[in-house]
Amino acid sequence: MEFELNIFALSSLIIISIGLLRVSTKFGVPSLIIFLTIGMLAGSDGILGIPFTDADLAQKVGSIALAFILFSGGLETDWSKVRPILWKGISLGTIGVLLTCLIVGSFTVYVLKFPPVVGFLLGAIVSSTDAAAVFNVLRTNKTGMKKELTSLLEFESGSNDPLAVLLTTTILGFVGSTSPNMIDIAKEIGQQFSLGIILGVVFGYLIYRGMNRIKLDYEGLYPVLLSASILFVYSATQLVGGNPFLAVYIAGMVLGNRSFVHKRSNVRFMDGIAWLMQIIMFLTLGLLVFPSKIPAVIGIGIAFSVFIMVVARPVAVFLTLLGTKIPWKEKALISWVGLRGAAPIILATFPFAKQLPESEMIFNLVFFTVITSLVLQGSTIPIVVRFLGLETSLEQRASYPFEFENKEQSGTQLLEFIVPYGSSSVGKFVYELDFPENSLITLIYRGDSHIVPTGKTMMEDGDVLLVLTPNGAEKEIQTILSKMKAPSPAAVS
Repeated sequence: MEFELNIFALSSLIIISIGLLRVSTKFGVPSLIIFLTIGMLAGSDGILGIPFTDADLAQKVGSIALAFILFSGGLETDWSKVRPILWKGISLGTIGVLLTCLIVGSFTVYVLKFPPVVGFLLGAIVSSTDAAAVFNVLRTNKTGMKKELTSLLEFESGSNDPLAVLLTTTILGFVGSTSPNMIDIAKEIGQQFSLGIILGVVFGYLIYRGMNRIKLDYEGLYPVLLSASILFVYSATQLVGGNPFLAVYIAGMVLGNRSFVHKRSNVRFMDGIAWLMQIIMFLTLGLLVFPSKIPAVIGIGIAFSVFIMVVARPVAVFLTLLGTKIPWKEKALISWVGLRGAAPIILATFPFAKQLPESEMIFNLVFFTVITSLVLQGSTIPIVVRFLGLETSLEQRASYPFEFENKEQSGTQLLEFIVPYGSSSVGKFVYELDFPENSLITLIYRGDSHIVPTGKTMMEDGDVLLVLTPNGAEKEIQTILSKMKAPSPAAVS
């Protein structure tokens, strides 16, 4: 009966978590807080009293879950939107992480009086923003911001975990009698990053080719193949010494920016899996926490978390982006969206394997910092966006009542285009758009409704167009829709 009881408890917690998502959306509370809270309430100190103290198992579950979350995030990352911010994102994911580690570590050692190894270990653990938290908050809050900012924040959070993991394991290497050589550390970092990037690109392309060539008789096997591929990329990269998190994120991005069999249904499936993984990961980490031990770190936890939010993260961001043309308001927003989430909690389980005497204190302090970050930063992002004057119209995400399969050998594609706000196409009828020959608008997604257009259907701001068009004509369509209205004489004067 024990197995059945465990399954009953797990399924009940997942159902409750999903049910309470409505509450988090209504009150603007990050859903990840809900998942963590339910996990804590169900744990040893909670109402259900489920005993769970296996930090190693929590680490493994969290790592696999994070791999699926990163792949899903990469799958929905538009390369055309990442390209303009690529080097800024890479800088934040490397230089920004290193600066955060050094700033937080120095504060922890010289102000909070922690031992050097413990202080800089804490700095490394909290040095990266969390992909799960950032993806979750940016995609569920109802406030729009510049797409370049959203792309930069998502790309940073999806690519900065590798260095945080390397810094954490490297600093842990100083525990004990032997200390690693700095040249060896540099080689390890170079190897992890280079192999992670190369294998991510290679595996992403192989998955794309395999999905299109295998021709399975049952559509339901494609998501199974995709899920197994994620685990393969993660484990294979880990086995050869590359960074598996970076590899799965890049593999997802490579695949997501190409047309493959049943793409729309597979993206929807992976989105659901990513949600499931977030719930399982945060429930597991919540179960690992003993809430009765958190009050002991509240005093030092407030100083630690506030320093990260208002000093370490902003200083790291402004220094990293020094010399770029990003306005200070946007840098301030990037600083505030430096959410901590599952990744730091997972990294906080690493010291247990080294049997560090301060392991429990580190875990509790990091957990308190994550809760503080999600509550104070995650729930106030819409307010900060409006305060800084960076709010824009929320970009619609279309949902279509049918599936169309783009095939390599076909001469046409069904593509999605957005009519930008202020476009010269707004107010024009379909027959006036002058799209390339043989291009057909098959459906318009407007608000919550689908419109089957005629020649006299008028374009409106924010319309999402589903266009059946010959291969190679997409750039011309994008150019037509992107052309902005000329300013009125009154506005010029």
